[in-house]
Amino acid sequence: MRMRPRSIRARDTLVAAVIAALALGVTAIGVDVAVRSAVKAELLRRTQVDARRVSGGVRDGTLEGAIRGGTRGRVLVQVVEPGGRVTNATPAGTDRPPVSRLWPPSNMRVQDFTECHGRWPGRECLVVEAIRVSTARDSVVVYAAARQPSYLVNGLLETGLGSGVLLLAAVAAWITWRVVGRTLGPVEAIRAQLAEISATDLSRRVPQPPGQDEIAQLARTANETLDRLERAVARQRQFASDASHELRTPIAGLRANLEDASMHPEDNDLRGVIESALRDTDRLESIVTDLLLLARIGTGGSVVQEPIDLAALTGAEVGGRTFRLKIATELAPGVTVRGVRMQLVRLLCNLLDNAERYAESRVTVEVGRRGGQALLVVTDDGIGIAPADRERVFERFTRLDTARSRDAGGAGLGLAIAREIAQAHGGTLRVEDHPSGARFALLLPLG
Repeated sequence: MRMRPRSIRARDTLVAAVIAALALGVTAIGVDVAVRSAVKAELLRRTQVDARRVSGGVRDGTLEGAIRGGTRGRVLVQVVEPGGRVTNATPAGTDRPPVSRLWPPSNMRVQDFTECHGRWPGRECLVVEAIRVSTARDSVVVYAAARQPSYLVNGLLETGLGSGVLLLAAVAAWITWRVVGRTLGPVEAIRAQLAEISATDLSRRVPQPPGQDEIAQLARTANETLDRLERAVARQRQFASDASHELRTPIAGLRANLEDASMHPEDNDLRGVIESALRDTDRLESIVTDLLLLARIGTGGSVVQEPIDLAALTGAEVGGRTFRLKIATELAPGVTVRGVRMQLVRLLCNLLDNAERYAESRVTVEVGRRGGQALLVVTDDGIGIAPADRERVFERFTRLDTARSRDAGGAGLGLAIAREIAQAHGGTLRVEDHPSGARFALLLPLG
């Protein structure tokens, strides 16, 4: 059976109430002991003064007549003979029996104690000092007694302290309930908002309280997680949309060619049909590979970033390729970035492929620094890109050169992949102004 409250608010309130009750209970016990000790010490002091004054008078023979109350009647004094007969007393003790039956022995002539009579609620307790006047067997005993306040006898002090403890513990519990409720209010709002967010609407965000406390950090983390989830879902949807849009035409063409060859084998060049099918298959494979790469970039996974010398990586890639035109390089050493090596290689290859496709005679590759960031620039001397189209070239399946065929112009994913890789590494990729041709500039944080 579950005994612990399910709610954090209820648990914190219960813990606060228990701790407050324990702490206040210990304090109340200390107050009770302190009050009792102080009151008893004060009463004992009064009884000692009167008892010793009367005892001295009896011993010296200077006590004559009835004993006068020297403390406004608050101390009762009796002189008692052996056998229990009261021979002298203050007015309050004249018509009552001895306040105590305790008879001090000769070797302990002075004794202090508390004497109680009756039952609650009429119980009476006296602080008593008994003094044996002499060591003789027939010596009288002087009793001086002061009545304890009723709140020390009938439990009123403990009742008041206990009530105070319960009241203060209840106040502590109420304050904790309110404070924790106010503190957890944003958490409940976050929970409710998360419960309403579905896979079909990931654009909503949880309310984010101001400040830098744990709840504000939780809200920011939740919103960052929703951002990543929305981007991942958007990538999946984009992949499905791109695949259905871009793969339909080559698949339809491939199917038509194969069906025509199957129905009219005598009217078709089988080798030509196979070669056309292989070209379409290669194109399909290239498109699917690029789409899968686009879907994976920036989603985390098992990719590991490492320090990479951008100049060395660029030099190795340029040196390992065969170009149909002139390639000029200006590579500043010591430009290090952190990233996924294979993705940065793919980014560079896509920029080089694009530059080589559009260049007239020359491609320039530069590596350096700009504004505290690593800079990679690929420039061609081709027809260039109009300012109005400098963002469109990074869209998927965009081809600005309408005169080119699909096979000549590629699938239109190279620059989109390059920008996605740049953004996944915290950088930017854009087209910059240049007197002739196109100039692509990549900026990455230095590693």
